[in-house]
Amino acid sequence: MSAETGPADETLESQVREAERRLEEAATLAAEAERRAAAEIEALEADLGREREEKERALAAAEERLGEIEAQVEAAEQRVEAAESRAATVEETIADELAKAREGAAQWLQGQLDTLRREAESR
Repeated sequence: MSAETGPADETLESQVREAERRLEEAATLAAEAERRAAAEIEALEADLGREREEKERALAAAEERLGEIEAQVEAAEQRVEAAESRAATVEETIADELAKAREGAAQWLQGQLDTLRREAESR
């Protein structure tokens, strides 16, 4: 065997060096792609975190507003109940006054009838 390298050996070495270079280049590209993917994932996670915080703030504000609305509804219901109670009292008073007026009118009419009868009897 000869210690000299022949053209086939040089071609093989050249192919090996070219394959190693391409492998290194592919590894570099893969590492860069991995860094970009990691950066994109971090950005997406940050966006997701901000969106969650915004939604939590919006939900908290909505819950606070709901509490205010519920308190307003409760106050309005209490005012309605108070107004209904006052209206019932007024209706009772009116009914009592109407009954007294009718009774007074009936008594007056009865008095008029009695007077007319007495006048008619005296004639």
